[in-house]
Amino acid sequence: MLVRLGVFILWLLHFLPFRVLVAIGNGVGVMLYLLAAKRRRIGDTNLRLCFPYMPQEMRVALLREHFKMFARGLVERCILWWSSEGRISSLIRVEGVEHFEAVRGQPAILLTPHFVGMDAGGQWVAQNTDTVCMYANQRSVYLTQLLLEKRARFRTQLLYSRQQGLRPILKGMKENKPFIYPPDQDQGVKDGAFIPFFGVPAATMMSVSRIAKMTGAKVVPSITRVLPGGAGYVLTFYPAWENFPSGDDVADARRMNEFIEQRILEMPEQYFWLHKRFKTRPEGEKSFY
Repeated sequence: MLVRLGVFILWLLHFLPFRVLVAIGNGVGVMLYLLAAKRRRIGDTNLRLCFPYMPQEMRVALLREHFKMFARGLVERCILWWSSEGRISSLIRVEGVEHFEAVRGQPAILLTPHFVGMDAGGQWVAQNTDTVCMYANQRSVYLTQLLLEKRARFRTQLLYSRQQGLRPILKGMKENKPFIYPPDQDQGVKDGAFIPFFGVPAATMMSVSRIAKMTGAKVVPSITRVLPGGAGYVLTFYPAWENFPSGDDVADARRMNEFIEQRILEMPEQYFWLHKRFKTRPEGEKSFY
């Protein structure tokens, strides 16, 4: 019941001007910082591990700002879910679109790390091409179905759960649909390895290079920045990685982590710090959380 009420409130919000939604998101972020003690501890732990030399007061300020950005991502999702294609497009400026166009009509991986604006960038991509994506089931079946419906609003979007494995993803890529892939969360080391992330060993998927090898796909990073105030978003496509895969999955995963680190340093408040990025530890090492 609470989930449905929350969705109804989001639907109502999409009628409001974007600048009003920004203000609401910032206000919700302030409240979440105060109320979500568990997530606050997770975020503080991640920042302490990644930026050990940053003064504590700076980490606190950064985490407060991140909660605002995180809440903006939640509130502004109402536009992505219910507003018109034209309204969504008007809020997104695209840079490096030539790199996106260069892989159109061939297998491609759009590498999309977990920055708070990623859903906005994903909707721009969905308006401009058919895609294949992987999703995680939510605790609420209703919410899972709603997410799938809203992510598939435009064109033909093939959405598969993690439980379905890679086979349908590979099939979609062979039909020249780009694979939107965020591979930067802790999924254990069954199909990965411990690769440094800001100097801390982190369970890192090596599937990007393996999928690229199986399909011949080009890897084009795709990062969306949330702009201050009511200015919207900037979606940036980067040049396809050369010499990738290299034949060394560990080296490729390290390259991916280093790329994500560089983007985080450009806008640290916008990376998703509330996930237990370092949950999986090498054998015998104590949990950070």
